[in-house]
Amino acid sequence: MRDTKESRLLLVLLIAIAFALITVDIRGGQESPVDGARQAAAAVFGPVEHGVAAAVDPVGNAIGAVRDSGERHNRIAVLERENAALKARLGSDSRNRSRLNQLDSMLKKAANGQYGIKAAEVIAIGAAQGFSWTVTIDVGSHDGILRDMTVLNGDGLVGRVTTVGPDTATVLLANDPDFTVGTRMESTDELGFATGQGDRPLAVQLLNGKAKVKKGDRLVTFGSQADKPFVPGVPVGDVVRVDPSGGGLTRTIYVRPYASFSKLDIVGVVVQAPRTDPRDTVLPPKPRPTPTPTVTVTITPCPDGRLPEADEQADCTEKGTGDGDGTTGNAADTHASTRPLQDASASPSATPRASASTGTGTGTGTGTGTGTGTGTDDE
Repeated sequence: MRDTKESRLLLVLLIAIAFALITVDIRGGQESPVDGARQAAAAVFGPVEHGVAAAVDPVGNAIGAVRDSGERHNRIAVLERENAALKARLGSDSRNRSRLNQLDSMLKKAANGQYGIKAAEVIAIGAAQGFSWTVTIDVGSHDGILRDMTVLNGDGLVGRVTTVGPDTATVLLANDPDFTVGTRMESTDELGFATGQGDRPLAVQLLNGKAKVKKGDRLVTFGSQADKPFVPGVPVGDVVRVDPSGGGLTRTIYVRPYASFSKLDIVGVVVQAPRTDPRDTVLPPKPRPTPTPTVTVTITPCPDGRLPEADEQADCTEKGTGDGDGTTGNAADTHASTRPLQDASASPSATPRASASTGTGTGTGTGTGTGTGTGTDDE
């Protein structure tokens, strides 16, 4: 087409129509007038996305082994058997090992919360209905998926199903600004509503403006009426920042979600809610704080009562006064002498005799001590 005035006008008109449809879709919400067209598009393009994903994914068929884990009867044993079968089929490829770890973690969470889930793979990011944070998964109405079902993975809450086709479904992620979920705080049971903020932490508005909250507190989903769109007990995230109370009726905190929305691969759609609220049992164990080493220094006073200086040894041997052992300045002198008691010329018969003499002395020294002594003979 040549660049003419008519072609430019047509381009502007098409852009205006596109923005008008987006606006009508967003304002319409769940009752959007273009919902029928969206479902028709999902029915047409869903099989194409599904076929492409199956062609390039070596474990696409393996995950089907765990898609029927919705039965409550002996569910943990069933999940363990399916997990073992899938491990045998995945092999040792590094990518498959990563996906196997994701699947294993998700199955354990489903078992802890007694959720009946349909395993699925993320096959597309984003959708044609606007600028929402969404993904497309490879299960649909043929697999028992319905609108407003909870979606989770091995880390925690992922989102909820918004559109369902025969073989695919669209999931609105929890970090989308239009996403809201009721939350309950671990232990204290404080209730609130979490809203997505894109790349930033979730903003949670607590209903109790005087609630006591601290960094590191953890939240789970509170659950919806008839368990749609949210089942109770799914881990949401932990608190990273708390706004001052300010005396208002509500209080805002910020929560880092457990799920990483930029690295989604294996997810599960909750097709069967638990009989009872699992409360906090699905939360991961709390990390143990790393102990801080403590160093205790004991200073032994010198014999004279003073404390040794920084450059002295603990036993005060470098600058200390004598302690009687000869190494620090005190000395003990013992000597033996042999001398005549009188002059030999005075008495020719005189014989010399041995005499022992002892002496004691005190002294000071640096390092090793020397001693001098004086003594008197015991005649």
